[in-house]
Amino acid sequence: MTTVAVLQPGYLPWLGFFDQMNRADVFVYYDDVQFDKHGWRNRNRVKGPKGPVWLTVPVLHKGRSNQLIKAVEVRNEQPWNTKHVRTIKELYANAPFVKNYIGDLDSILAGQRPCLVDICYKTTDYFRDLLNIDTPIYRSSELGINGERSQRLVELCKYFGADKYLSGNSAMAYLNTESFDEAGIEVQWQDYKHPIYDQQHGPFLSHLSIVDLVMNLGPDSRNVISQIKLSD
Repeated sequence: MTTVAVLQPGYLPWLGFFDQMNRADVFVYYDDVQFDKHGWRNRNRVKGPKGPVWLTVPVLHKGRSNQLIKAVEVRNEQPWNTKHVRTIKELYANAPFVKNYIGDLDSILAGQRPCLVDICYKTTDYFRDLLNIDTPIYRSSELGINGERSQRLVELCKYFGADKYLSGNSAMAYLNTESFDEAGIEVQWQDYKHPIYDQQHGPFLSHLSIVDLVMNLGPDSRNVISQIKLSD
């Protein structure tokens, strides 16, 4: 039995992203679909004393409304990477594990990469290694599989011989589950239940970047990810 998960790459993703990656037998980055400049591809949130703080990678999008995620270029004339590291270091100065990981994160972000996906892949790889997630990773742009919307997801599942497709609950609004049924592929909803853990800066705040979990829990972050259960 093989389970496939397909998600768009993102910058310093949230816990649910890694949970989905962890539970899949095959994980596919959906990198050749249209970039949404108001989405989570180039930004995420960490926690500050007054609430969530955005970390945004500046990208070129003016006049490029139909560009694919894999083609999005970063505006590297701005020292955004240095600012992000400084912000994380300041906000998590008292977090138990900031000294363990901030140097690595600084080194990863220091290199000026022209494409957004390269930054997403590099940072996500770092955190998935910390979480001991060894799910094989592929990119949809390199597989040569076409199709419209749900049908393309079906074809991706077929390509890997999958009998299950793991999806986030937000896709319930648009996913054509009949296409999967006809192909003999079961759609399994992630039904993510966000864990509560010790944080900095007051009452718990959910749906933050993986950075928040790792800076606070360090090696125990893997156990927090693994505790999440799928719906039946």
